[in-house]
Amino acid sequence: MASETDIETAAADLRRRLARQLEKDGWLRSPQWRAAVEAVPRHRFIPRFYRESHAPGVTTWEPVTPETVGKEEWLRLVYTDETWMTQFDGRDIDWADPKPISNAIPTSSSTLPSLVVRMLEDLDVQDGMKVLEIGTGTGYSTALMCHRLGSESVTSIETDEGVARRAGHALTGAGHTPALLVGDGCVGHPDGAPYDRLIATCGFRSIPPAWLEQVRPGGLILTTLRGWMRSLGLVKLIVTGDSASGWFSEDDPSFMIARQQDAPESLGIVPGPDDGTVRKAVRGPELLTNSGAGFMAQLAAPDARFFSMAVDGGPVSTFLLDSVTDSFAVLAPTDGGWQVRQGGPRETTNASISTMPPDSSCYLPGPFHPHVEADRRTRCGPWQGSRGECSAEHELAVGATDQAGPRRRRVCEPGRTGECGLGSAVPGESSGRDRRSTGPGGWPSTVSMPGRNAWSGPV
Repeated sequence: MASETDIETAAADLRRRLARQLEKDGWLRSPQWRAAVEAVPRHRFIPRFYRESHAPGVTTWEPVTPETVGKEEWLRLVYTDETWMTQFDGRDIDWADPKPISNAIPTSSSTLPSLVVRMLEDLDVQDGMKVLEIGTGTGYSTALMCHRLGSESVTSIETDEGVARRAGHALTGAGHTPALLVGDGCVGHPDGAPYDRLIATCGFRSIPPAWLEQVRPGGLILTTLRGWMRSLGLVKLIVTGDSASGWFSEDDPSFMIARQQDAPESLGIVPGPDDGTVRKAVRGPELLTNSGAGFMAQLAAPDARFFSMAVDGGPVSTFLLDSVTDSFAVLAPTDGGWQVRQGGPRETTNASISTMPPDSSCYLPGPFHPHVEADRRTRCGPWQGSRGECSAEHELAVGATDQAGPRRRRVCEPGRTGECGLGSAVPGESSGRDRRSTGPGGWPSTVSMPGRNAWSGPV
């Protein structure tokens, strides 16, 4: 593969192969989007990238360029259904001499094509529609939309100036000229409104009111709702003026959170051994990694994150810390199960999480519909549990009185600097990487959600 012509010929073959695979797997469902996948040269948008090394030890990312792995292997990797990292910690990479990267947080990537086309199919666009994209990234998904709708119908916003500049060059080189803006996606772009569709390729903690104002009534918003604990749901909303309602997907594709809504450096204050009040817990920390229960915990404690570690030679405990109010809950194993020690001023969290059942048999599929209004609140519900006892109090409730003790210590995320201690802490949320979806799914959809009562509060 010595010449540019050879590269382009091989790339065209790989695009057709990728399109066939995405269609076979159920992600590509329309001829228009298949034509876009076959036409848009992904290698122009990720000429260099990083992949995770499989070496043992600390997570390390290794550079992939035509020079480091050879042109044929580089091109093959570009057209696999994988997510590739293109930026870490918000800093540009020195591609003149790229080095392996460790102890860093991915902040920009090229999302795996199956998730890209799945979302574009779910966007349900028609000829002549105007689309606002939040998160230009490498520009690959922007180019797919330009091919499908025409550049004049696509507006894309990117928060990082360097990322936006590189995407702009790639789009121009591929023959596309959408409206590209550098700014905060939360405020949208009112000068181009109204839009028929809005798609966000980064996660948001809530639906920004500006989106409701800029998408026409009957228009559609497609985004990932996530919090500081974990990513949970791809949500599809139909706008009805100053509100919007819709469905969550059956699976949970995950995107990096919007930088303006990222969690603070500090995970919170680790309580001392005598802080808070103690009671028996019916369930252990596995609830936080269960899709339904984890999402409910995130809604009830939107400023909290969790991690597990041993303190002073004791057993491994799970800490749920609210870095805004310094509320906490600590789950520790006992001879007969688990106990929870909790404290802090956020008593409302206690009531919010109390709808979560202690019995896993209560987690049954049921309708789960979000409703968003311009007052910045997202309401989700209703759900139906299988039995009345599903309303039992949940063991990760955060409430009671905060008792600041001399042994409370602040802990930060690995890879971040600041007022950090207890460096062995392992946060429960994933890194910024996308996760592969579990299946094509459909709309409207259901997820397993516990309890009998609807929850109302900010996401």
